[in-house]
Amino acid sequence: MLQKKYLLGGLAVFAALLFSTQVFAQADKRQALMKNNSAASKAIKGAVEAKDYATVEAKARDIMGNAEKIVSLFPKGSDKGKTKATAAIWDKSDDFGIAAKNLNKAAGELAAAAKAKDEAAVTAKVKGVSNACGGCHKAFRAEKYAE
Repeated sequence: MLQKKYLLGGLAVFAALLFSTQVFAQADKRQALMKNNSAASKAIKGAVEAKDYATVEAKARDIMGNAEKIVSLFPKGSDKGKTKATAAIWDKSDDFGIAAKNLNKAAGELAAAAKAKDEAAVTAKVKGVSNACGGCHKAFRAEKYAE
């Protein structure tokens, strides 16, 4: 009987460790995605100045692909650990999903403008991507890490 209790206790501890490891891994994945978006945005700004529309288009498509993954990287229960994610992500999950779709749309419009080599449209669409990122960060991202 005592061995059964130890076994159950050990399994509970193992399950808790496994869950916490997955939660922290989830935060690492989403932070990597956001850093990728930041790098893509910086590359886009440089490419716009150089009128390198192929790079603008490619990096905008990278952001589009990342935008499609954003919501899945914030499952319920992944609000622990080193994160700047606010509770609003889970409390207002529909709004968070809309924000990710807005980013995808803005990046798609930028990619299309770059493909057309339309300088004026590219400039306007870069602002659209920036506004989509900033709007989401304002609504769903804290200034400092929570731990």
